[in-house]
Amino acid sequence: MADIKKVGVLGAGLMGHGIAQVTATAGYDVVLREVDDATLEKGIGRIEKQLARAVEKGKSSQEDADAIRGRIHGTTDYADLADCDLVIEAITESLERKLEMWRAVDPIVKPEAIFATNTSSLAVIDQAAATTRPDRFIGLHYFNPAQVMKLTEVVRAVTTSDEAFQTGIDFATAQGKLATPTRDTAGFIVNRLLVPYMLDAIRAYEEGVGSVSEIDEAMKAGAGHPMGPLALSDFVGLDTLGSICDVLWDEFRERRFAQPPTLRKMLSAGWYGRKNGMGFYDYSGDAPVVNPGV
Repeated sequence: MADIKKVGVLGAGLMGHGIAQVTATAGYDVVLREVDDATLEKGIGRIEKQLARAVEKGKSSQEDADAIRGRIHGTTDYADLADCDLVIEAITESLERKLEMWRAVDPIVKPEAIFATNTSSLAVIDQAAATTRPDRFIGLHYFNPAQVMKLTEVVRAVTTSDEAFQTGIDFATAQGKLATPTRDTAGFIVNRLLVPYMLDAIRAYEEGVGSVSEIDEAMKAGAGHPMGPLALSDFVGLDTLGSICDVLWDEFRERRFAQPPTLRKMLSAGWYGRKNGMGFYDYSGDAPVVNPGV
């Protein structure tokens, strides 16, 4: 199997900063790349805040936190990824933007390195085929927040070699994750099952089955879920949910994967959930309250 020592992470946003942190925590050197210094500093600031919180709660020593932070090297230059053994992209869920990025990165990173995408729904093969190493391309789908969530789906494209796939399994396992193999089909395992559930909750609300809070509280109390489906939609990001819907709809053409009218209207209004403060709930106050505009 490939020997992974240095890992590049493309994107320091919601997912990227978490992937960088868990990778550094597992003992790997990390190069965290962003488009500009301000965005990079914001992502690294999130990591530093998480590390400080772990020390405060007694879950980590200051020495360990400093060591983890010391293994993370920020950059805005693709050239700093040249000698990475594994490069994981965690940028916007847009195939066009991901392809543009891989075309820029591919000639720079050493040819024996493995590439991985953190896509939550896009076909891995579409990205792999845009590089000169489709046999060394996998999916590593982490869940938010990456520092907490146990699962990583390891996705095998039709071109992925046995060595690259096993390296992905070993790498995720070394991070303390449950490395679950899955085929390169839209939504993989979790989103194939979870997204229709969230969409059905939106349709149930549209049909008057229950209010936003009633639906969420019912699923928490009746199914033992830690978060109701509409609050979960806000947490995932309504824009991300909409993007996943579009991918699943294009793949399967089934109504259960289509965007409900309420979701489309909320996206048109610029309501993306927790990330910008407004979704099924309004997050502008001390505690979330149901958005009266829904």
